[in-house]
Amino acid sequence: MADSVFNIAKGKVAEYMARVDGNDPTASAIVMVLLKSAGLETHAVLKDRDDLSAILAAANDECDFTNYARRVMTDTDVAVTAVDDAGDDQEAAVSNWVIANAGGALNNTIGMLLICYDADTAAGTDSNIVPLTMHDLTVTTDGTQLTISPSAVSFFRAA
Repeated sequence: MADSVFNIAKGKVAEYMARVDGNDPTASAIVMVLLKSAGLETHAVLKDRDDLSAILAAANDECDFTNYARRVMTDTDVAVTAVDDAGDDQEAAVSNWVIANAGGALNNTIGMLLICYDADTAAGTDSNIVPLTMHDLTVTTDGTQLTISPSAVSFFRAA
């Protein structure tokens, strides 16, 4: 996967992850969103978008294949490692996303995975969701299980 950090999240990804991991605020979560490959904007254009609503208002279409729903992750699904002074970095990780029977009746060709921060999952508006990172992902659903692993170790490393 090619990875990029959204401009609005630069220098903040680990902090957003730590907030979710620490339940501060309680209704905060990391949200994973899949975008269709058709009409998908480039990383250079996407990284200037400041919220999920702005991303979806442009040419970027969220997936709608059979059994798709955004993945909302709370403190039990995320991890922020301690600062690694020897390696001079800090990592953030999320659990794998498994979608049973992805597609089948309605299929999509997926082009990108977005990892976002939502400070208040009860608010329910895409304009409140801050995009953190984007990851190229090319797969076409066909009704079989889809496992998305943002990274074997971490989806984000601040160095």
